[in-house]
Amino acid sequence: MSIGKAHTGGPLEGFDRVIGGLDRGLRTLFSAVPARRPDPGAGLPEAELTEAERHLGAALMRVNHCGEVCAQALYQGQLLTARDPRTRAMLSEAADEELDHLAWTRARIEALGGSSSVLDPLFYAGSFALGALSGVAGDRWNMGFLAETERGVERHLSNHLERLPAADARSRAVLKRMREEESSHARNAIVQGGAPLPAPARLAMRLMARVMTGATFRL
Repeated sequence: MSIGKAHTGGPLEGFDRVIGGLDRGLRTLFSAVPARRPDPGAGLPEAELTEAERHLGAALMRVNHCGEVCAQALYQGQLLTARDPRTRAMLSEAADEELDHLAWTRARIEALGGSSSVLDPLFYAGSFALGALSGVAGDRWNMGFLAETERGVERHLSNHLERLPAADARSRAVLKRMREEESSHARNAIVQGGAPLPAPARLAMRLMARVMTGATFRL
């Protein structure tokens, strides 16, 4: 089946997708989702950091954790409205892989003595709505939106790798693995037929990302 061909399924299928999305959202926000794969930094020693370094590391990982909360919301919104079964399969696979990112970042926040953002539910709701709207626009735009989102995440992960305390090898290993996988998701979305987004849409996404990162660094 080609990209763009409508395949919405029957009402029961749609209802199952709604229930599945609600369940995923509740687990994302209110439970410690376990990782399926080993933590990339698990074999490395825990660094001896100053209080300022621990505070910075926890704040950066809180931003990344909220980013993964938003990623789950985007995927669930996109899955709700995506038409092509192949598109839904790719989104579902990526969402499952990024559940590990959610678990890894939460573990690093706790290890550094921090807490997740109180703004997570707000950003989840907004991201879910954006994901659903991109799916309504059609699978080409859905995949284009996903590719642009993942490129943005890749950029801010690179920035955080530069800002992390040099001794925090465990957090660094997590962010490097996440960056590799975000890049892979972006490439897959393009292969799946993602269309380049208009410049105003890309600018709006970058501005929203700045709001999220700035707010969750502190809260």
